[in-house]
Amino acid sequence: MNQDAQRPDPMFARATPSAGADAAQPRGPRAVSEAGDFAASVEERKFVCLFDDGRLLIAEGHEMNPFVLSYRARLDRMGRPYRLTPATLTQVREAYRQHVAGGGERLDHTVMQVLAKELIGRACRERASDIHIRVRRFSTEVYFRIHNELVRVNEHTREHGERLLATLYGAMTTVSDNSYRPNERQDASIGDRDKLPDDLYGVRIATTPTNEGSLMVLRLLYNDAGDASDLAALGFAPEHVAAFRTLRAQPHGMNIISGPTGSGKSTTLQRMLAAQIDESRGSLHVITVEDPIEYPIGGAVQTPVANAPTEEARALAFAAAITNAMRLDPDTIMIGEIRDRASGQTALRASMTGHQVWTTVHANSALAIADRLIDLGLHARMVTDHTVVSGLISQRLVKLLCPHCKLRLVDHPDRIEPGLFARLRLALDSRMHDVCIAGDGCAHCRTVGTIGRTVVAEVILPDARLFEFLRDGDKAGALEYWTRTLGGMTLAEHALRKVAVGLVDPRGVERIVGTLAPVSGEARQQLSLVGFSYGT
Repeated sequence: MNQDAQRPDPMFARATPSAGADAAQPRGPRAVSEAGDFAASVEERKFVCLFDDGRLLIAEGHEMNPFVLSYRARLDRMGRPYRLTPATLTQVREAYRQHVAGGGERLDHTVMQVLAKELIGRACRERASDIHIRVRRFSTEVYFRIHNELVRVNEHTREHGERLLATLYGAMTTVSDNSYRPNERQDASIGDRDKLPDDLYGVRIATTPTNEGSLMVLRLLYNDAGDASDLAALGFAPEHVAAFRTLRAQPHGMNIISGPTGSGKSTTLQRMLAAQIDESRGSLHVITVEDPIEYPIGGAVQTPVANAPTEEARALAFAAAITNAMRLDPDTIMIGEIRDRASGQTALRASMTGHQVWTTVHANSALAIADRLIDLGLHARMVTDHTVVSGLISQRLVKLLCPHCKLRLVDHPDRIEPGLFARLRLALDSRMHDVCIAGDGCAHCRTVGTIGRTVVAEVILPDARLFEFLRDGDKAGALEYWTRTLGGMTLAEHALRKVAVGLVDPRGVERIVGTLAPVSGEARQQLSLVGFSYGT
């Protein structure tokens, strides 16, 4: 293993406090294994301590300890030079204690801000959608959500985590009261571009106390999400794109996109508005009401909802912002989310007074949107009026297989559960030869087997008869009428198209959309796809 320290590490040159600070308050070597890219785990820190001058303290008698070997191997893989320096267990422990005690407030205002930026930068480079920071009783764990899965990326001390959370909330957010209170639930955002990588437009922050400490989740908002107006590029089918075009052309009506958190609703909304603005050559007045603004939309007037101290105040502020938007002579209003009765009623009123409205809601399917709005307190007659509610959309994101290492299922049938294999044969019939599953990973996909995510969706343009089924509580009748009479394609059928052409793994599809079922003969003939991925 590496024994020498020959070249300086640029990261720690950046993380070191300014020359003026050093001149005023000299310091010795800094323990870089306490935080940052070279942080040791809680167990590893019992036996090793790496300083920024290249010395690696190793507790005598523990040179072959698995935790020591693991940490040294990680340094070697990362190309970090070091010099082995024997020490006692007490000396290793004291090295960390002196680092925490000696750094004081100066570390919180200098190094911790740099480390916070480095963390966000690393997550951005790996195209993570979220960062989870879990402060536990004795440690802090950091996770990235990549392609909808949490990946553990680092571990720190509890003290480091507490300082990191305080820095992220107190020194980087734009809220009026940026005092981090670990015993309260708080929401904020980072919008200062100087504090973010070039690829990010902003970061949303939510915190909550836990039984062991605290949890902070950072949602990363990427610039490139709004650069295009091509819905097919997200993975929507040709039928979906045509339906969206019809909805955009209507003079009024409320169009609602549903799906769980992280299903790409905001990106779809943004692409829709961008397409509408492009098609009108800027002649439409598009205004948004968002809490907070997530992505820039060229040609739209985007309005944030003012920060409010309570949920009740926020709900009132949101409804008031929608009412205000209606007075600003809009052609189209985009409402970030219907989250309560007040915002829902105001959105319906906007649709009924001649505006086109686009918004989102949390519901399990397109046909379940009406029930969700009724649950929020809206009148059933209003939400099932096709002259008021003109579009019902539901979507999910499914991982795209890496084209370089994916495996044909017919060559590896033993890799999936027999029941799923039987369901695929029943659903796809003769189209099984193109079905693929994830391989073991390669250099092209960073050994994960997938390269991004793609939309699977269902889009309904309801008529009076469909809403009559829903008003009567006949969901089965509504589904049959939509798929057979109106020619609708369910979310599961769209997913099956992508399975049939080898773009997505059927195992991942069933985890996201449920059990695969046979499709009609007409649908089987249309097992084709236009579009690719989110790239996130």
